[in-house]
Amino acid sequence: MTARPRVLMTHPGAELYGADRVFLESVAAAVNHGAAVTVVLPQTGPLVAELERLRVPVLFCPTPVLRKSMLRPKAFLSLVGLSLKASANGLRLIAKTRPDVLYVSTLTIPLWGVLGKLARKPVLTHVHEAEASAPVILQRILAAPLALSSSIVSNSQFSARLLARSFPRLAARTHVLYNGVPGPEGVSAARTPLQGALRLLYVGRLSQRKGVDVAVEAVARARQQGVNVSLDIVGGIFPGYEEFEEDLHRRVHKLDLEDVVTFHGFKEDVWPLRAATDVAIVPSSFDEPFGNTAVEAVLSARPLIVSDTSGLREAAAGYESAQLVPPGDIDAFARAIALVSAKWDHYRLAAVRDAQRAASRHSLQTYADGLNQELDALVLDVPQRTGRHVVGAFQRTGHVLR
Repeated sequence: MTARPRVLMTHPGAELYGADRVFLESVAAAVNHGAAVTVVLPQTGPLVAELERLRVPVLFCPTPVLRKSMLRPKAFLSLVGLSLKASANGLRLIAKTRPDVLYVSTLTIPLWGVLGKLARKPVLTHVHEAEASAPVILQRILAAPLALSSSIVSNSQFSARLLARSFPRLAARTHVLYNGVPGPEGVSAARTPLQGALRLLYVGRLSQRKGVDVAVEAVARARQQGVNVSLDIVGGIFPGYEEFEEDLHRRVHKLDLEDVVTFHGFKEDVWPLRAATDVAIVPSSFDEPFGNTAVEAVLSARPLIVSDTSGLREAAAGYESAQLVPPGDIDAFARAIALVSAKWDHYRLAAVRDAQRAASRHSLQTYADGLNQELDALVLDVPQRTGRHVVGAFQRTGHVLR
C-alpha cells in the first residue's frame, strides 16, 4: 500500500445540482483525510472549477450514463456498444492512476463498477437513486451492478430498503449515510412582518418529476383563494427537455402569473435568493432518494412545503416548520401556502429552531467521517461494520489539506 492511499472518484456529470454537490463534498472529505484523489468525469462543466479549487486532478473519460430511456431494446443495444467502446479507455485510466479504491457516484455509471472488478480494485458505490414507482424489473436492472461493489453507501433509509427489496443480499454491504449539506455563511430569520406578497422559492431541475409545474399551479390556486403569493424558480433543464420548459412558460402565461412568477435559470450560489424569500417549496411528483434542496431550505431558516413521499419525508422529518403535502395535490399545496401565510410568526420562529437541528444532523464533518470510514475499511481490507474502530489509513499519513 502506498504512503498516501489513492482514490479514483467517478461521477456521471459536471454540473452543480444536488448529487453533484454531494460528490464535491465526497471529494473534499477524501482529500482532507489525506488521500491522493483523482476525479474522472464524462465531460466538462461548472463542477470542474470547484474540483480544481481543491487541487484535485480531473480526467475526462466519456462513459455511458444510464437513463431509463436507454433500457428500451434498441437503445439498450446502443448502450452495450458504447460501454464496450469506453471500457478500453477506462481500464487504461485505472492502470495509469493505480487507485487503491474506486469510488463510483450514483447507479447511473455502472460501467465503472465492472471495470473496477476487472482491475481487481475494491469498489465503493454511493447510491443516490430510489425508483420505488418503477417496474420491478427496472429496479433490478438498476441495482444489479451493485453485486460487483465491495461496499455500498446509500443516502437514505428509503434507498437502502429499495435496494434490499431488489436483492436482499445487498443489505449486508449497505450503510446509510445522510448527505452532508453545507448551509449559508450566516443564518438570519425571515422578515417580519410580511409586507406584500409571500415570496415562495423553488430550487431544482425544471422537470415534471420535480413538480415545478405543481408549484406554479398551486400559486395560481392560492391567489384565486385570496393569498398574495409570488414564486421564484431557480434551475434549468436536462438537455432534451426544452419542450417541458416551454410548456412551463406557456402555463405561467395562461394562468396570468407573469407578474408574480420569475424564472432565474441556474444559479451556482442560491443562498442570496434563499435569504431574500420567505418559504421554500419542494413539490416533487415522483420518488426522491433524499432531498438536499429540502435540507438547504431548513438550513436557511425558511419554512418548508414539501411532498410527503419517499426520501423527502425522511429529509424533512422532525422539523416544526415543514409541512408535508401529498405529491401532486395542487389544492393541498395551496392550503399549505395559505397556512404559512396566516400563521407566519409561528412558522418563521420554528424555522430558526429547525435550522440549528439541521446543521447538526447534516454536518459536513459527520458526513466526511462516515464516508472516510468506508474508504478506510476498503484500503486496509478490514471487514466493515464489525463494531471495531478502524484506524484511518489516510489519517496515519498525516497529509491533511485545509
